[in-house]
Amino acid sequence: ERRVAAATHRQALSALLFLYREVLGVEMPWLQELGRPVPHRRIPVVLTHVEVQALLTRMGDGVTGLLARLLYGTGMRLLEGVRLRVKDVDLVRQVIVVRDGKGGKDRVVMLPRSLDAPLRAQLRHAHALWQEDRDHGRSGVHLPHALAAKYKRAAESWPWFWVFPAPTLSSDPRSASGS
Repeated sequence: ERRVAAATHRQALSALLFLYREVLGVEMPWLQELGRPVPHRRIPVVLTHVEVQALLTRMGDGVTGLLARLLYGTGMRLLEGVRLRVKDVDLVRQVIVVRDGKGGKDRVVMLPRSLDAPLRAQLRHAHALWQEDRDHGRSGVHLPHALAAKYKRAAESWPWFWVFPAPTLSSDPRSASGS
């Protein structure tokens, strides 16, 4: 009646079956025979090679275009790209270490050679912003988990800085300090 998702419907039905069978000790065979909805299968939309080329061309050579090319060329997800730290880019070995990806796992992806020069330019730009932060005594970047307590100065270090830093300062709502 409420048009919920098939998974929600199945979970609610399973909960009722468990309640009656395991908790109340009541067998309700008619409840077993209720139809379970079948989830709709959706075919993913995949762009052709020509469509991807056109999209990346229209995005240009700026930061957004570089990030899009990096995501396409490495298979990284958007959040993985925007959270990328300097220390995780290895231009010598041409790899990127993706930290805390899907499922909380780390993985290594190959860096396309065509992105070497633009990525080096982006790192120079990020380094200038990092240096400006140091010159103004800003607190540094957010560190994951308990690393800030373990490594007191890591938030201010170049390796932990963002490859794609935000264009403006922001405040960490948990500490109210600029980061």
